[in-house]
Amino acid sequence: MNKFLYLDNAATTKIAPEVVEAMLPYFTEHYGNPSSVYTFAAGNKEAVSVQRDIIAETLGAKSNEIYFTAGGSEADNWALKAAAEAYGEKGRHIITTKIEHHAILHTAEYLEKKGFEVTYLDVDEYGKVKLEELKNAIRPDTILISVMFANNEIGVIEPVKEIGAIAKEHGILFHTDAVQAYGQLPINVDECGIDMLSASGHKLNGPKGIGFLYIRKGVKIRSFIHGGAQERKRRAGTENVPGIIGMGAAAKRAADTRELRVKTETEVRDYLIERVLKEIPYTRLNGHRTDRLPNNANFSFRFIEGESLLIMLDNKGICASSGSACTSGSLDPSHVLLAIGLPHEIAHGSLRLTINEEITKEDIDYVVENLKDIVERLRNMSPLYEDFIKKQK
Repeated sequence: MNKFLYLDNAATTKIAPEVVEAMLPYFTEHYGNPSSVYTFAAGNKEAVSVQRDIIAETLGAKSNEIYFTAGGSEADNWALKAAAEAYGEKGRHIITTKIEHHAILHTAEYLEKKGFEVTYLDVDEYGKVKLEELKNAIRPDTILISVMFANNEIGVIEPVKEIGAIAKEHGILFHTDAVQAYGQLPINVDECGIDMLSASGHKLNGPKGIGFLYIRKGVKIRSFIHGGAQERKRRAGTENVPGIIGMGAAAKRAADTRELRVKTETEVRDYLIERVLKEIPYTRLNGHRTDRLPNNANFSFRFIEGESLLIMLDNKGICASSGSACTSGSLDPSHVLLAIGLPHEIAHGSLRLTINEEITKEDIDYVVENLKDIVERLRNMSPLYEDFIKKQK
């Protein structure tokens, strides 16, 4: 192996050194339980409060609207299940999309078994929600709309502000899964009309096992985990103080570096997209060309299997994925790619490359040169490709 390049930052990110430094004292010196009454623990309670302030500021929210969780999946589950429970007497209809993360889709399926009706919106060829279809799906008994801020597989950014306005006009709660978008895109919950928002620490150079759910004041969301009175009686369990410190440090770092980082990532992303589309035939870019996360590129290569592609890239020291890390063990094609209209055989040949600010154009040159060689080798072993070439002649 000549080189190591990590291009799977949508799955998880390397924790930043300053985040580790901020967390370390809370594993050793400052280990007190924030719920205890003595002075030794009071410092930790204050430290947790400071992180809540930092995160709230990044969203234009109030500190008492931030609730810490064990990650994005818990936050998504909490938002949907608790909203369904709290507003179930008003109505039993929920709207989401076919391209959501499985933390949303599987929770929606669970709620269907509990008697709720769920509408799964189609998306256009780029993965964007069709606003007219959203409006047409709203019913008198609709209580919740949940649409992700940006897709974790194809990187497309949804029209969240417009969705928020539609939800507000109809008096419907609006939740967004911002796990991929938080730290990458500027988000203001008031401007976007967001009532609930999920985020996760390990997607923005923070630790795993920590996230948060923003819940707008006045939204009647109940406890998800029962027990103690932590998180203002809405989420029981002793606070993960080191994780919370890491979440706050990562959120501050992401906000402070976003402008330059996004500029760098966008330039490298576009360089990657241009080279791949120009130099590898029978390839398509999945998602919108420009209205996408700055670090995301997702391709489909005809006549090959994505799993073989990943293994051969790994042999060259390149870490990539074919879609969500949560479904990497599945043999089924990506539900997102199927939703944007790709046939199974093309969806199976997908590759997601998600960069960070450390990846350079020289790194991309290494990736593309290897990718060209690997795709050619795999196609030369494909009977489908052989038949296709014969027909072209």
